[in-house]
Formats: sequence, C-alpha cells, structure tokens
Amino acid sequence: MMAGPKPTPTPAGDALPDAPRGNWVDRAAPASWKPYLKLARFDRPIGAWLLLFPCWWSQVLAEHALGRTYPNVWYLALFYIGAFVMRGAGCTYNDIVDRDYDASVARTAGRPIPSGQVTLRHAQLFLILLCLIGLAVLVQFNFFTVVLGAASLLLIAVYPFTKRFTYWPQVMLGLTFKWGALVGWAVINGSLALAPLVLYAGSVLWTIGYDTIYAHQDKEDDLMVGLKSTALRFGDQTQRWLVGFYGGALVLWGYAGLLAGAQTGYFLALALAAAQLAWQVTSLDTSDPANCLARFKSNQLVGWALFLGVVADMALKGLAGAF
Repeated sequence: MMAGPKPTPTPAGDALPDAPRGNWVDRAAPASWKPYLKLARFDRPIGAWLLLFPCWWSQVLAEHALGRTYPNVWYLALFYIGAFVMRGAGCTYNDIVDRDYDASVARTAGRPIPSGQVTLRHAQLFLILLCLIGLAVLVQFNFFTVVLGAASLLLIAVYPFTKRFTYWPQVMLGLTFKWGALVGWAVINGSLALAPLVLYAGSVLWTIGYDTIYAHQDKEDDLMVGLKSTALRFGDQTQRWLVGFYGGALVLWGYAGLLAGAQTGYFLALALAAAQLAWQVTSLDTSDPANCLARFKSNQLVGWALFLGVVADMALKGLAGAF
C-alpha cells in the first residue's frame, strides 16, 4: 500500500469533517460517550435515514396493497430503531476493518479508532452490543423476516473489503444498504413478491448514484492509499452515469408502485423525487467536496417524498371510504 504523510487527526472535541457543526453529540452528549456515538455515526444521521427509508417505503407499499388506510406505527418505530442501530454497527465494523486506511486519509483520520479515542477491543465490544440491540428488534417480526434480515449479514461482512478489489464497491453497498426494501414487505406479508424486488433494484441504483457523489470527496486520498470507487471509475463522466442510475431508479420505483396499487399521491411524490435527483445531477461539482456532501445529504428529501406519498395515498383511501 502506498502511504503519504499521515494526516493530523481531528481533536476529540471537534466535529468530524462530514458531521454538521453543533450536532447534538458534540453539543450535549457526555464526554465519555462521544467517541462511541461518533463511531456509530450518531453525529451524522443521514446514513441511517438512507438505510431506513427503503424499509418504510416497502412496509407502507405492502400495507397499501392490502388496502390498509394507515401504516403500523409500531413497525415504523422498530424500523427506525433498527436502522439507526444497525447503521451504527455497520459503520463500527467498517471502521474496524479500515482502521489503517482511515489513518492515512485526511477526512477519516479523526475517526475514533485511528485517532486513538476508542481502542480496537472496545470497538469490537461496542459492535457486539449494537448487534444484540439489532437482534432484539429483528425478533419482534415474523420468522420469515428474521431469516431474511439475518441473511443480510453476509453482505455486511463482505462490503468493507470490496473497495480493495473493484471500482464498483458502491454496487455492494447498494445491495447491502437497501436490503430493507425486502424486509419491510416481509414484515407485513411474511413473504416476498415482485413489488419489493423491483423496489429493491431501484433502491440499489439510487445508492450507487448518491454514494458515487459521496465518494468524490475522497478520490485523491483513495488513489494515494490504493482504494477504488465508482467516483474514480467514472471521473469526469460522473454526471452521465448518474442520469442512468437515477433514471433507472425512478423507473423501477414507479413500476413497484404500480405493482402495489399506488395512486396519485405516490406518483406526485415520485415526480418531486425526480426533480430533486435532477437538481443533484445538474448542480453537481465533483471537484468541490462541500458541494458533493450537500448533494449526498439532500437524498433525505427523496426518502421523505416517497414515504409521505404512499401515506397520503393510504389516507385518501381512508377518507374516500368514509364517504
């Protein structure tokens, strides 16, 4: 591995480069908790939201297909807890695997493990704790869902290593990170169908797109330490590739909605999502890390749009049935 000068780690009390200034962890968390909360990315919740939304989309589409007029709030809450906890577990595992690489990259050198705020042993124990909490959430669902959710562990185990061998680690991230598009449907039906599979495929394409934008922040450092990404693969052609990935995602999401019987609210939301994704592509400056980070984070709007679109459909169905 090629090694450049070792970056100066971010001081323990400072926000990490991709965390919002004044985030609640830096502002209010007990000092002894801060390194672990940062290790789990609780100071940077966007990743947990992007993990959560396909779970919610799939759940409410399944309920919509069954004719229900409001979502199961208990399941929404379980998915919320599970997404934040398991995203934290995934990030902790990733940081354990990548600790030597992270120490050589300016944006990640201040993370808790490479900066010495959390020892490897304590990180491993923290990972076990998060996984146990995630398991406690998973077993609240039906048996099929428990098995399906557990199957994602293989993808989680493999993902951190893919950036060493292929320029397409974002594909593995998408397959891993959007597994919830299958789980949400299974929670309601105890089985899978074509609709969640199509939703999952679209969500994978979405992930490849937005994580390519995110990866442009690290392309120089990745080159230095020998890591690969779609940002390096696409280079100056990134926007053209994004049109394909985002366009494919929108088509597949639309088809999934049709299969689930979605109506006007969902397709209006899909149009709003399309406008947001188009803004990302047309305004992207891959040479500006701040620009890339802002467009990456804006994908939370896509998640909310589709979720609220289905919920609106369900509510309108309920109102129509009342008259």
